[in-house]
Amino acid sequence: MTDRIYPLPRPDDDPKFTYGLLFDVRQVLIDHGYPAPEHGRDLVNLQLAILDFLYGQRSGDDHDG
Repeated sequence: MTDRIYPLPRPDDDPKFTYGLLFDVRQVLIDHGYPAPEHGRDLVNLQLAILDFLYGQRSGDDHDG
């Protein structure tokens, strides 16, 4: 068994973390039969979930508040 790769160290800026990435993940969900995230809060929460997966949740973050 190998060590985990994620979460990665959180950079100050990540040019790969774009709206394009968000909408690609959104499309994968749709392609797998999930309802399309269309509303602002759903998209924000999806974007935060991707960010948390990639870089870990920062202490004190409250994504539902």
